[in-house]
Amino acid sequence: MEPGDPAAVEQLFDSVAPSYDRLNDLLSLGLHRHWKRRLVSMLKPAPGEHWLDLCCGTGDLAFLLARAVRPGGTVVGLDSAASPLQRAEQRHRQEPWLPLSFRQADALRTGLSPASMDGVVMAYGLRNLEDPALGLREVRRLLKPGGRAGILDFNRLEPQAIAARFQTLYLRRIVVPVASASGLREQYAYLEKSLQRFPTGREQERLALAAGFQQASHHTLSGNQMGILALRA
Repeated sequence: MEPGDPAAVEQLFDSVAPSYDRLNDLLSLGLHRHWKRRLVSMLKPAPGEHWLDLCCGTGDLAFLLARAVRPGGTVVGLDSAASPLQRAEQRHRQEPWLPLSFRQADALRTGLSPASMDGVVMAYGLRNLEDPALGLREVRRLLKPGGRAGILDFNRLEPQAIAARFQTLYLRRIVVPVASASGLREQYAYLEKSLQRFPTGREQERLALAAGFQQASHHTLSGNQMGILALRA
């Protein structure tokens, strides 16, 4: 599959949904949960605020946000793929008191009102969009003045860097073989392809400023393997 193809990306996440959470825990040794908590901690969602989790998948970030914005706040989880949303809604039935709703829509064309959100998050979604620059513009459109946004994803490294060699080995020698055992070799081999077209942290900062954000700073995690783009409207 070609990175950035919306239909192919939707099909990919529909196919991996039953194994997605288990594989995330296994392949990251549970660290993805720490990275997501770090993202939420940086953004400081507060009671009464309204937040959006774009490309929400099975809802990890949406649930973290929903616990933080009570009482009085709301969280919307949005994804283009139906199967991950179904799993998110199943999880919500176990905690129905959380102020959460989920909807299926394109992250580039959310259909949500402008300046309607205090904050927006996206984990491992910007890299998969047809046009990351358009994705950042949609995030900016949705934020109230002074609103915060945070984007968590793999960090795109210069090929000659030692950390880049480790990243490539990790993807080829660990991620793909482990995913293959679950019949998902092609879906997880896509990770390396998608990284090749993903903007670097510095490029993400420039794209965000061009999209109208007042502040944009990229922070690396876990030996430069992951990155968080922190934004303020």
